[in-house]
Amino acid sequence: MSAGMITPAWMHELVTAEQYESWSPEQCAGIEVVDGIVVVSPSVSKWHNRLARILANALDAAGGAEWNADTDFDVRLQDVPLINRRPDVVVYRADTIDVTPTRPAHVLLLVEVVSPGSETTDRVVKLQQYARAGVPFYWRIEQSAGTVPLVYTYLLDQASDTYREGEVFTGVVKAAVPFAVDIDLTNLG
Repeated sequence: MSAGMITPAWMHELVTAEQYESWSPEQCAGIEVVDGIVVVSPSVSKWHNRLARILANALDAAGGAEWNADTDFDVRLQDVPLINRRPDVVVYRADTIDVTPTRPAHVLLLVEVVSPGSETTDRVVKLQQYARAGVPFYWRIEQSAGTVPLVYTYLLDQASDTYREGEVFTGVVKAAVPFAVDIDLTNLG
């Protein structure tokens, strides 16, 4: 039996923005769409989810009335071919809470927590895609169970549409940009 006979047909067809928008939230959960192709995201650990939630809560509180932070929803980077990413944490303009899809113009900061199976995507591919889309700030969290997370920050260089490396935080994030925030990640248990 060939691989084409056991994989679902939708994994071999280009998905348009219109098709994607007709899918239910259950159909969209756990996937991203890259260049029109559905990509199944690797399963994440409880540790990963807890880290993302702690980050989102702290960023949401620090963002004030102007910015919201949340987890588990799509950011539409491009319509044709469709590129929908589902970052671990999204900081977006509060006045766009009812706007769907969320677009890069609505976003201030995207955060990815690197997991087994997402290393190259989070370290290289998303770094480039988010910069090209014009997202002003990107944070990448390197983590492994039982160790203190490392938080790598990036700032968009608008002239080149690439990120410049910012500060690296070990365990405790005391960032001044995109706004002042203090997050202790040393005790996630």
